[in-house]
Amino acid sequence: MMIREGQLSITLYLCAVLASAATMPQSLSAQNVAGKPGDSGRTWQAVAPGVVEPRSGEIKIAAPVIGRISEVFVRANDRVLADEPLVRLDDEDAQARVASAQAQVAMRERARNEKSAGKSANRRNAEDALADAETALADARNAFDKAVRAKRAGSGSDATVNATHTAWMGAQDNLERQRSQLRRIQAQSGTPLPTQVEGQLNVARGDLRVAVAELEKLTIRAPIASTILRVDVKAGELAAPSSPQPLLLLGDLSRLRVRAELDEHNIGKIKVGDTATVRTDAFPGQTFAGKITAIAPLIRPARLNSPASRNLSDFSVTEILIDLIDPGPLVAGIDLIDPGPLVAGMNVDVYFGSDR
Repeated sequence: MMIREGQLSITLYLCAVLASAATMPQSLSAQNVAGKPGDSGRTWQAVAPGVVEPRSGEIKIAAPVIGRISEVFVRANDRVLADEPLVRLDDEDAQARVASAQAQVAMRERARNEKSAGKSANRRNAEDALADAETALADARNAFDKAVRAKRAGSGSDATVNATHTAWMGAQDNLERQRSQLRRIQAQSGTPLPTQVEGQLNVARGDLRVAVAELEKLTIRAPIASTILRVDVKAGELAAPSSPQPLLLLGDLSRLRVRAELDEHNIGKIKVGDTATVRTDAFPGQTFAGKITAIAPLIRPARLNSPASRNLSDFSVTEILIDLIDPGPLVAGIDLIDPGPLVAGMNVDVYFGSDR
């Protein structure tokens, strides 16, 4: 039987279309077709690729100023407290500036004390109390840092670290009280203006505050209690605020969440508070429960790819945040397990829907 050239072309085209449809990834079909049946008799309204991340998100730590790394105090997987030192930049020059400013303050304070306070006694006492509070704060911060280093070296304890941190927070509160007290006295009618020697002392104390603040910038601290996810810096390297790679990556792993990208055509099918189901190829047959906590008010091109549709991200999506939750009777008919096995950075698929 003779087949004309045109008929042969049409036949080959139809075969190619059928073969393409047969190999289309399942996740893309579920993404764009509402009401697709899932496991356990459940009907999914939509499915979206996602990635597991800490509840706090991934926190990138960068250098506040250009400097050479002197010490790195932490390693990957270390747990740190809020305000715990992570990295110290070279601070030799900054330490010298603080020492010079302290000498100037001591000299100006002796010159001022040679003069009678007179009607300025209350203001002078408040200024001195504020200076003492600033010194106490620096001492408390140094004591906390020393306790943390001792603990990491094996010669300290959690109790000492917690006690010194509490003392540091108390010193901060006391500093704020002294600042408020000085402002009240300065605002009172009849309070004399500073004399020349008092003004010189105040200037010297201001220079000392600036020097201490510049020194403190060189110790990079943890913004929250968290776990060190990655360390990308070593002692001796040069750090800069403009560096594209952060010094460290950290996050709160006490609870996890999923950041998913839902096709814009399925936004109307979900709302904040709805439950969701999370699955990953790393744990086949297991299901993890989640709850939608946020829906971004912005449509943008997709950036995440499902394991089943790695090359099919040319559609517009909105970001959905799903908090992973403990197992419970949130979704009937599905066996939920503890979200503990999931790891930050893991690719997952998130299913949205309700029982039919």
